[in-house]
Amino acid sequence: MNQYEVWAPFATDRVDVRVDGTDHPLAPDADRDGWWSGEAPDGDYAFRLDGGPPRPDPRSPRQPHGPDGPSRRVDHAAFHWSRTGWRGRPLPGAVLYELHIGTFTARGTFEAAAEHLDHLVGLGVDFVELMPVCPFPGRHGWGYDGVAPWAVHEPYGGPEGLKRFVDAAHRKGLGVVLDVVHNHLGPSGNHLPAYGPYFTERHHTPWGAAVNLDAPGSDEVRRYLIGSALAWLRDYRIDGLRLDAVHALADDRAVHFLEELSHEVDRLAVATNRPLFLIAESDLNSPRTTAAREHGGHGLTAQWSDDLHHALHCALTGESQGYYGDFARRPLAAVAKTLTRGYFHDGTWSSFRGRHHGRPFPPEGGHRLLGYLQTHDQIGNRALGDRLSTALPPGRLACGAALVLTSPFTPMLFMGEEWGAATPWQYFTDHTDPQLAEAVRQGRRREFAEHGWAAEAVPDPQEPATVLRSVLDWTEPRRAPHSELLDWYRTLIALRRDRPELSDPDLGAVRVTHDEAARWLVVHRGPYRIAVNLGTAEAAVPLGAAGREVVAAFGPARLDGSAVRLAADSVAVVAV
Repeated sequence: MNQYEVWAPFATDRVDVRVDGTDHPLAPDADRDGWWSGEAPDGDYAFRLDGGPPRPDPRSPRQPHGPDGPSRRVDHAAFHWSRTGWRGRPLPGAVLYELHIGTFTARGTFEAAAEHLDHLVGLGVDFVELMPVCPFPGRHGWGYDGVAPWAVHEPYGGPEGLKRFVDAAHRKGLGVVLDVVHNHLGPSGNHLPAYGPYFTERHHTPWGAAVNLDAPGSDEVRRYLIGSALAWLRDYRIDGLRLDAVHALADDRAVHFLEELSHEVDRLAVATNRPLFLIAESDLNSPRTTAAREHGGHGLTAQWSDDLHHALHCALTGESQGYYGDFARRPLAAVAKTLTRGYFHDGTWSSFRGRHHGRPFPPEGGHRLLGYLQTHDQIGNRALGDRLSTALPPGRLACGAALVLTSPFTPMLFMGEEWGAATPWQYFTDHTDPQLAEAVRQGRRREFAEHGWAAEAVPDPQEPATVLRSVLDWTEPRRAPHSELLDWYRTLIALRRDRPELSDPDLGAVRVTHDEAARWLVVHRGPYRIAVNLGTAEAAVPLGAAGREVVAAFGPARLDGSAVRLAADSVAVVAV
């Protein structure tokens, strides 16, 4: 017999656990309000509330039959972890690589992804950041519609598959970061509202009623989410978590949910003797996100920096629509400000928001900002899911890579970026509910119709061809021009590792000179200059001191006294 328990305060009369088709009654727990527990045989199980339909366990560690099916126990102690020298590594100084298991390879599994870990080792990155892997309806999806935050999507390989992937990564000296979603659950397969007050009308988010972090019953909801986070770090030996859209975590309590979560993660790090960390996606431009708890902050290790992305995107592409507007007015100046100040919007006017936004970021903490040229969001949320490589020549891609990988931030790449992948990365879903599938399809078309896109031009998220187009082509890295760009990324990451000045996180030590009209920019990093020519002709880019050596270059580069002569769309790292 096994012990079963569930928090179900909305049950008014009885709770049964159904095991392999047979119901077994549970009893109210005298010591814990709203909890029910009892013994029943081992097997696939579900809970019935007041005689209602069987529902999966909210804390289910495995959903072998999909999000709506019965749950299955997982004996985490039974997994045989390899004996490796991996003891974790801190985030500062690292390079991250974001990937989506379902489209990283044609097979779309953890096992298939692990077969390419040697590529990542050769690239020189330190952490693999996995997009969400919790169960969602269907086979294909981005993962942000997950509905079982303690379980692993079965088509990817389930719990065992994830553990084998993490184990393989650690054997090769790579850490693993997992993207988790606490701000909402998917629109299909979410059974939590039947159990208890997991959501509240006290706050509203883009996904409807907010996750209940501060209303009655929120103590258990917070424990539920924190327990899930700790399970990834403990049971799966994940090294860090990326927290999706923390600005949508509505919480008016004196101790914010993020502060409580970071405290518990720090405790687990001490208990396991491993450096564990949390990375936030935040739209607030608030240094409170990463400030220490003892100084009134949430205590997270780092956060994504969309400001750097937007500035670089405008400088490289010339785009100016939507939130790019403020960055596009003087794009090189925007790049210069983000590289030296962290936030572009640090209390300045945001025309996109119609108000002032942000506050200054502490200059000593550059490593607390993740810098990137491309991400799943910034590619996939475009109408066609087109990467920068669709519109830009390799030389201009190389310029963007150099500015990210020699920045004072913690760099992150998106899968395939390192070779200028020609494949798009589009928005795709596999909803099994026909009405939901059609609503998503029409919603996507309406969204882009407002920007002049014809409905037939926007890829259908439900069409199998959409996900197939988004799968990486692993033959590309072996042929030009992809191979040359890949060599450049490897060179930059190696330089960053070998020359500490190129990873120094002190924003105050960074100086940037630029000429908006001539389209050149120089980043001063100690004795090194990262010189970029985004113009249409060769330029003599001033270094501010006599150049001694061209350490690395993509495109023709020749020293000329205190300048370096660069061809159009080329970049050089110069020692002075």
